[in-house]
Amino acid sequence: MTFSVPVTVRGYELDVNGHLNQAVYHQYAEHARWEVLRAAGLVPDKMRLAGVGPVVLESTVKHLRELHLGDEVTVTSEFEWGEGKVFRMRQQIIKLDGTISAEFGVVLGLMDLTARKLVSNPIERFLELAESREALGL
Repeated sequence: MTFSVPVTVRGYELDVNGHLNQAVYHQYAEHARWEVLRAAGLVPDKMRLAGVGPVVLESTVKHLRELHLGDEVTVTSEFEWGEGKVFRMRQQIIKLDGTISAEFGVVLGLMDLTARKLVSNPIERFLELAESREALGL
């Protein structure tokens, strides 16, 4: 399942060239990741009380088109589940006309906040806590 969240580029997010600062692309992707977790019922307080939290292990971005003040975009997120301690997410920032502005590849894990190590089976742990498997693509 592909989850999406709308974002509008704000003036304070621009760099000296008048386009969206490169670091803000990562913030948009982070915002969308939290929104998909929230849609699954995995709010930060709930996860913290359960002793776990998501962590980004790697994030790569490919910038394809500039974004400017007032541009309205959709940030998509799609989980890619596998075996083991890590999982992946593919994300895109897409303009309203369908132009892809950026593509992300993200490697994540679910950290045991007491042991400070990744849990061995994040799917199992997410399913124990989630209210919606569909939002997680499971």
